Amino acid sequence: MTIPFAAGRLTARIAETGADLVACQRLRHRCFFQSEGVDRDRFDAKCSHLMVFDQTGALVATARVLFLGSGNRIAESYAAQHYDLSGLAGQCAPMVEVGRFCIAPKVQDADVLRLAWAVLTHLVDDAGAEVLFGCTSFQGIDPAPYGKGFARLLAQHQGPCAKRPGVGAGEVVAFAGQPDTGSAPLPPLLRTYLAMGGWVGDHAVVDRAMNTLHVFTCIELAAVPPGRARALRALAQGVVVA
Repeated sequence: MTIPFAAGRLTARIAETGADLVACQRLRHRCFFQSEGVDRDRFDAKCSHLMVFDQTGALVATARVLFLGSGNRIAESYAAQHYDLSGLAGQCAPMVEVGRFCIAPKVQDADVLRLAWAVLTHLVDDAGAEVLFGCTSFQGIDPAPYGKGFARLLAQHQGPCAKRPGVGAGEVVAFAGQPDTGSAPLPPLLRTYLAMGGWVGDHAVVDRAMNTLHVFTCIELAAVPPGRARALRALAQGVVVA
């Protein structure tokens, strides 16, 4: 599906060619590894790749989207390689995994994120999905700067016990027992998910290859506050060009 979208000076579409995919992978490498290179893995081939461009045609944001017909396919997701997601495997309705969501370094235009979310809302609604999930990254693998944030997630944003992911990685940081220190803010993307009624697991996975701690994040669409849901759908309808 290649649908063009536009909002002001920005445009967006789904990657169509191998060159498009490489452009997304290069931007991902700059964002996640702070260097030039190509960030690729085996999941790219089965995902759709969102591309957001500025007025010069430069790629300024990307995300990859995996459509799953139901929870019994959740083992095919990237997140399932790091978490035990058996609690979500009984989901009958379609699900969408969003991953590698990033915005080019030094890009400060809030409309980039708005357009990206407008397109993602369109894609999620078009798929009839009821659950959106993925991994949210914290920069670095030292948990100390995120103590207060982890305590907040543990106290206020835990998912239902029956659906919460279990440990599936070899190296994790449990939120419980972490010192309530460190004032680093929660990542902007995670704050967006939480504002939409999203929930998280009870631990972070240590990803030494990417130098991140990442946390399973889930949004059940029925739980999105009605006002925010209306705003997102209005935004999505307003950016479809054709």
